[in-house]
Amino acid sequence: MYSIGIDIGSTAAKAAVLEDGILLATVVEPTGFSSVDAAERMRARLEQEGYPIDGHPVVATGYGRVAVPFADKTVTEITCHGRGAAFLFGGDGLVVDVGGQDTKVILLADGKVKKFLMNDKCAAGTGKFLEVMADRMGVSQQRMADMARAGNPTPISSMCTVFAESEVISLIGKGTPREDIANGVIESVISRVAALAGGIASNRCFLTGGLCDNDYVVERLSAHLKRPVATRPEARYAGAIGAALSS
Repeated sequence: MYSIGIDIGSTAAKAAVLEDGILLATVVEPTGFSSVDAAERMRARLEQEGYPIDGHPVVATGYGRVAVPFADKTVTEITCHGRGAAFLFGGDGLVVDVGGQDTKVILLADGKVKKFLMNDKCAAGTGKFLEVMADRMGVSQQRMADMARAGNPTPISSMCTVFAESEVISLIGKGTPREDIANGVIESVISRVAALAGGIASNRCFLTGGLCDNDYVVERLSAHLKRPVATRPEARYAGAIGAALSS
């Protein structure tokens, strides 16, 4: 009897299938305009992968969790991200999740959420900021990270995505190298994430969410926090894994 966790985020919808504490499968799809449509696409993808939902417990989380009509129950993002991270990395440490809509830092003790903080008032410290800036520069987020590694520090000070985009447009107009602009964009996000995470003391730190496969982001976050930041490819699905574990 496997269980299914579905995490409907603002940018991506993810699913995880677990049985007896073993991660069997993961699925990801763009959320798109409708969370309900995203949930139905997740159902179809799971069936294609050989994991139909009928007769199996389904738990939904994420900002669109109420839009999953076939879920047996819903669980908050904080709880699910904490459980998922504990499953992937062990029971103690600080979870940093940079999502499309918000950034969460969660302190785990014995596998349970002890404390958490969120930045959900401005997109400047989230993955959405990187997405907008990469689009403005005409490159992918991974390409932007590669460029940033070769760039020189270039301050981008605006806390608002709209104003920050204006700063980037101005820098482009001045002929600033794209590598320098990319460096400034990523440093802007990482500094805000680190400021949030720095408010909670912990020797162990884990990165979850869509940026966990970006080596440069992991490297810069480690430098800002002055401690190693661990991650792994499955960390993108921490919320969905935690939801499956909550069945």
